[in-house]
Amino acid sequence: MKGGRRLMLEVAAVAPAALLFFAVCLAGTAAATSFQISNLRVLGGEANWHADGGFTLEWDRSPPPPAVPRAVQYRLYEADGTLVQATARIVGADRKLDIEVPAAPAAYRAELWLEDAEGNMGPAVSATLRFDDAVPSAPAPQGPPAWLAARQGAVLDIGHPPAPVPISGIRGYAVSVDTGGGSAPCALVSRCLLEEIDLPGGIDDDTVSLGVLPEGVSYARVVAVSGSGVASPVASAPIRVDASPPEVSLQGSTAGWSSGPLQLTTLASDRLSGMTATGPGGPFTAIAVDGSTPRVELGDRVSVWVAGTGEHRVTFFARDAAGNIDDGQLGSAAPVTSIVRIDEEPPAVAFAPKQDVADPERIEALVSDADSGPSPDRGVISLRPVDSAGRFQELPTQVSGDRLVAQWNSEAFAPGRYEFLATGFDHAGNAASGGSRRNGLKMVLANPLKTPVRLEAGFGDKLAGSRREVVAAGRAVVFVGRLLTAAGNAPAGLPIAVTETFAGGSNPSRRGTILRTAEDGSFSLRLPPGPSREISASFAGTRTLTRAAAASVRLGVRARVRLKVSARTARVGGAPVVFTGRVAAAGASSRAGVPIELQFRYRGAGWSEFRTVETDAKGRFRYPYRFSDDDSRGVRFGFRAFAGKKEGWPYEPAFSHPVAVSGR
Repeated sequence: MKGGRRLMLEVAAVAPAALLFFAVCLAGTAAATSFQISNLRVLGGEANWHADGGFTLEWDRSPPPPAVPRAVQYRLYEADGTLVQATARIVGADRKLDIEVPAAPAAYRAELWLEDAEGNMGPAVSATLRFDDAVPSAPAPQGPPAWLAARQGAVLDIGHPPAPVPISGIRGYAVSVDTGGGSAPCALVSRCLLEEIDLPGGIDDDTVSLGVLPEGVSYARVVAVSGSGVASPVASAPIRVDASPPEVSLQGSTAGWSSGPLQLTTLASDRLSGMTATGPGGPFTAIAVDGSTPRVELGDRVSVWVAGTGEHRVTFFARDAAGNIDDGQLGSAAPVTSIVRIDEEPPAVAFAPKQDVADPERIEALVSDADSGPSPDRGVISLRPVDSAGRFQELPTQVSGDRLVAQWNSEAFAPGRYEFLATGFDHAGNAASGGSRRNGLKMVLANPLKTPVRLEAGFGDKLAGSRREVVAAGRAVVFVGRLLTAAGNAPAGLPIAVTETFAGGSNPSRRGTILRTAEDGSFSLRLPPGPSREISASFAGTRTLTRAAAASVRLGVRARVRLKVSARTARVGGAPVVFTGRVAAAGASSRAGVPIELQFRYRGAGWSEFRTVETDAKGRFRYPYRFSDDDSRGVRFGFRAFAGKKEGWPYEPAFSHPVAVSGR
């Protein structure tokens, strides 16, 4: 131990009693000859420095065993001869001795001799004990000052540890590398074995190649090792490696076509060494158009204008602070490329050379563009009266490939001449309008485009006669009509829609039927019995014929009213006669509450009402009547029932057949 170390002495074991006499004899025998030390050696090497103050000395002697010396004596001197330990006598030591030197580092000299049984001293021999436990100061390692690029080896320069330097000097340096985990160059913190020293050439062996390190920041850990193997505190130096080129992006370009010049900007970023401009040798960003000389700007961005119709190949790359670059030179990866498309010319727009005879309302225009091509989703056809200063009115337009198609509802426009304008777009957004056909003629159409037709309808043989027909309930009526062109032609096989709109209170309220015209353009429909109704006929038109509708007609249906009486004669002052009846009303949603006027008359007089009753849910009514006037004797009366108007009653007013009752 430092500071008053305990002497480590190896004392020979005492011989057993049985051998005591033999040992004495041997001692007496050697008394005449003193013991001599030869081949004195220090374990670990006399020339080596020890970090511990305990030394072990070994030697050979003469005479050799079985002669045994009584003791070994030694003194300890400093290098200049100053005595630092007086003579020490160790009994029993034969060929090995442990010596503890003082705590101060120095090269001590140990002087030893042997003592025989008679006290005679042999000649003294000496050995140097080199002790140094001083801890060197930490070195000052320095990695490359800048970022290293891909495949660039790292070299570490080690600044010498400052004074004081241990007496044993600096044997060399031990080095380890980690990525931030805090490694240590040697297994023990305070000691380094010889095989752990990476630079064993002394204090000036201070440069080491670390090879190619992984991308990112690594840390070199260095200790200076004294001649005795004592390690200094660990010193660290960062080593920065950027093995990847910058990431580059292009701004200002579009996914499709552009209608004019574009300003393109290349942006570069680098997460490690960075793109901060530091001068001509530092980071830069470059862009080239169509193989031209790249435009280069120091730092992380560069801009250039691209113009001219067509496709342009844009190449862009950058160099970071470490020197990484993907420009396709010297084995680097190819630069990033992008295609920019510019179309500065508008498309051409022209209408079809003539109208489709089978569909004259179809308005079609062709859009052509040799560069970006016609837009698949933009375009419009519009029109206005010829010689009008007003705005063009847009028509619902579909884009189909390179064509604009509009279906003109010409019947919704007043007769006259109309001029058309087609506006088309290309993929780049350029627009162009044209008002001529492909043959150069102006696109003008005269309305009506379709052949006009007329539709007539009525009842039976009254095709163009009365607009109203009244029939009794339960009768079927034939509704007839005819479709004719203005020239008197009769289109056959065309659909005619007949709609019956029943009077309020009917169920159902409406009924529709589709008929087809005959060879002479006529059609007919048997209308089954039912409530009163309005009847209309219409023709929806075709691509070549106009729409047409006949004037609506009304079919009035009189209700069917029945009246019965309980007796044909009535005794004055006697029992009443009972009038009963019913209203038949097929198709009425309800027959309840229909007002029924009971009327009478006699010879020479007109009909007079004497009572009003209402029908029940089944259309029935009942009324008892008592004859009380003596003047009624011998008089024959006529009675009838009248079903009048009522809101929600879908029938015309009607009378029953009269019945006769005589008074007596």
